[in-house]
Amino acid sequence: MPLNQQIINTVPPEMEGQRLDQAVASLYPQFSRSQIQKWIKAGHIRVDDKILKPKERLTGGEEIVLNAVQEAQTEFEPEDIPLDIVYEDSAILVLNKPAGLVAHPAAGNWSGTLVNALLHYHPGLEMLPRAGIVHRLDKDTTGLMVVAKTLEAHTRLVGLLQERDVSREYLALVSGQVVAGSTIEANIGRHPVDRKKQAVTDGGKEAITHYRVEERFPHHTLLRVSLETGRTHQIRVHLSWKHLPIVGDQTYGGRPRVPAGISEALRTALQTFPRQALHATRLGLVHPESGEYLEWERLPEDMAALLDLLRKEVA
Repeated sequence: MPLNQQIINTVPPEMEGQRLDQAVASLYPQFSRSQIQKWIKAGHIRVDDKILKPKERLTGGEEIVLNAVQEAQTEFEPEDIPLDIVYEDSAILVLNKPAGLVAHPAAGNWSGTLVNALLHYHPGLEMLPRAGIVHRLDKDTTGLMVVAKTLEAHTRLVGLLQERDVSREYLALVSGQVVAGSTIEANIGRHPVDRKKQAVTDGGKEAITHYRVEERFPHHTLLRVSLETGRTHQIRVHLSWKHLPIVGDQTYGGRPRVPAGISEALRTALQTFPRQALHATRLGLVHPESGEYLEWERLPEDMAALLDLLRKEVA
């Protein structure tokens, strides 16, 4: 049986001139663009109580009423993929995503994703957008993610994320010595040559990354990072641009940096680390039902082992 949810938004002035479908996609990021197109064409999205075509332009200030008619999603199959559940109640679950797990099915990854795993773990998630996922992590970035289990919780969590009211911190092990924390403000957009990559570019979208020193080593620094914006690959792109590539990042890290004079164990660990050493280590949020502030923190075994080797070098 379909679930119906009405969500009301006001078009901000800066969206003046945008097409309806583009503006709605920005205002309701919890829903896919294809789903939004279907709702517009079906008359489930009204602008100042009028039905408009997807390409019609907005002036800003309009009231958009979305009647989100959610059918059970049947395009992705449930798959028995182990999940590391950190917390769960009737409204949300928090999981620790492992490396190698893609969040959502897409070209080249139609199965074996977090969505497939969630649909198996909790079949009721078939009624929610993206099986309840409200934010993502890169395939090879580990860390804490929150998943909604009800439409109400989903809407509230998306609102919290849009208002930057969900606290997320990352740990990134970078090559290079960092004297002090700082803020990186540099626009990010698609790479001008390699379209599969992102890059710092004047024509990109605003991107702001804060970092502070968590721990120093002779040739590396462990940074604690937080984001003001959520661009694709933002931390990896920004740190690489600042000549602080993340250990193991084969896309943005350049040639692996292996310092001279280190132990064979550390040399091997640095050369063979199988992913970018980036982890969403802390997650804090106001529970969408109880209003209680909750917080979790985790460190993955592979990064913990690498950090132990780095500490032994200076012990």
